Amino acid sequence: MEEPQLLHSVTDSVATVVIRHPAKRNAMTAAMWAALPPLLGALAADPGVRALVLTGDGGTFCAGADISTLQGSPVEAQRLAVAAEEALAAFPKPTLAAVRGHCVGGGAQLAAACDLRFAEEGALFGVTPAKLGIVYPSSATRRLVSLVGSATAKYLLFSGELIGTERALRTGLVDEVLPVGALDARVAEFTGILTSRSLLTQAAAKEFADGRTDRDGHWLEQAAASEDTAEGVVAFLERRAPRFTWSL
Repeated sequence: MEEPQLLHSVTDSVATVVIRHPAKRNAMTAAMWAALPPLLGALAADPGVRALVLTGDGGTFCAGADISTLQGSPVEAQRLAVAAEEALAAFPKPTLAAVRGHCVGGGAQLAAACDLRFAEEGALFGVTPAKLGIVYPSSATRRLVSLVGSATAKYLLFSGELIGTERALRTGLVDEVLPVGALDARVAEFTGILTSRSLLTQAAAKEFADGRTDRDGHWLEQAAASEDTAEGVVAFLERRAPRFTWSL
C-alpha cells in the first residue's frame, strides 16, 4: 500500500503539489501536515517557480484530516493543520487549488488558503468540525467568512453538510467550475496566463488583498527599482508579449 505523502513537481514555472493518501481518500496525516510548510518554503524560494497548484491524487482532492491522528493529541493535530494552512496562505506567489471529488474538512481548509479554486463538476465541499465536536480554528473561520460571507460560513460550520459546485460557485467558494475532463487543461491554461504576468504586480496585490497595510512603501520602492513597468509599457506599444524580470 502506498505511503501517505505529498508529491511535487515543477513544469513551465508552475509548481504542483499533490496530496496522495489513496487508502483514505487523500486524508492528511500528521506527517503530511508537518511536511507542507517546509515544502512550500522551498518552492517559494525557488526563482523558477512563478505559481503553485495544489491538488489531490486521483479523483479526490482531500477528505480532510486522517481521523486516527486525532485520537492521540487533537490539539497538536490542529496546530499542525493551522501551521500548514498559514504557510499556504502566506505563499508569496499565486496559488490555485484544483479540486475533484471531495474537498472536506482539512481539505476545504487548504483549498480556502489558496488564492483561487477551480473545481470539476461533481466536486463536493464541506467544513465538518461540528460532526466531531472540534472547534474550527479562528484563522480558518475568518478565511472562510472572507470567501463566502458570514451566512454561508455559518451554514457550513453549523451543519457540516456538503455542498456541490453550483452552490460553491454562487457563494464564492470556487472561482470556476469545469466540465468533467476539462479541469487539467484549464488549470494549465490559466497558470500559463499567471506566469506570463508581472510577479511584482501579483505579489503586491496578494498582500494588499489579504489585508496587509504596512508594506505600501516597500512595494513603491520595488516598483521604482524594477524594470517591469517600463517593459510592460514598451511591450504594449510594440504589440508584443512583455518579458517581466522582477522576482522575489
